[in-house]
Amino acid sequence: MAESPLEELLRLLNLEQIEEDLFRGHHPKGRKHRLFGGQIIAQALMAAARTVEKERPVHSLHSYFLRPGDPSTPAIFEVERIRDGRSFSTRRIVVIQRGQAIFNMDASFQIDEPGLAHSIAMPDLPPPDESRLTKAMYDRPFLSLHQAPDDHTQRRENEPTQYIWLKTSGPVPADPLIHTALLSYESDSALLGTSRIPHMHSVQRKQMQVASLDHSIWYHKPVDVGEWLLYSLTSPNAAHARGYSRGTIHTQSGVLVASCIQEGLIRVHETK
Repeated sequence: MAESPLEELLRLLNLEQIEEDLFRGHHPKGRKHRLFGGQIIAQALMAAARTVEKERPVHSLHSYFLRPGDPSTPAIFEVERIRDGRSFSTRRIVVIQRGQAIFNMDASFQIDEPGLAHSIAMPDLPPPDESRLTKAMYDRPFLSLHQAPDDHTQRRENEPTQYIWLKTSGPVPADPLIHTALLSYESDSALLGTSRIPHMHSVQRKQMQVASLDHSIWYHKPVDVGEWLLYSLTSPNAAHARGYSRGTIHTQSGVLVASCIQEGLIRVHETK
């Protein structure tokens, strides 16, 4: 029986260890163009985490996409152990294909500590309508449902804001690291697109050269990606051929589990 897209992704997250702090990662079989950035983020996180004590989960990562990834070539993940302190561990990861760096990331891990606590409230939206799910939606590792506010006065045409309910399209192992890596994977799916929303009626997609430039994630709470999560996205700015977007991820019960920021290239070419 053929593996599902989610099963394939889970297999790809199980990186091959070549030697200490050096790993090899593979890519989806059907991928024909450049690699999906979320895949490289998730794999790089898995590589880094395998060099850190399990009692220190990741609390943030900051990454840069340097070159397009080639799906026909395995990627090498080189982890540098920057620091191991009493509470924090820092890792730097460089991803290499054909002798060139395509991606680099710094990730920080921390022991669980008590402290001050507050978080922003979840947007007031209705729960996900599972009756809208179709069979085709299961052809991805994640299910996603776009959600508009009930209050029509909150909707503005072409406003750079969107709300997406998401969860995995099948069961996931109970390992918290796997759930965090999968959330990291999916966090890259809509950020850059949010920056394009105000311009969709004036500029056609085929006129745009679009690519992620950098991506940062802060992990606030443990997450279960097998349950519905609300990804709230907005793009405060686009300028100089770059779009800036940010997002928050809440559980259906309103717990803030992660925050993301990304800037991407949006270069417009004149049509002939």
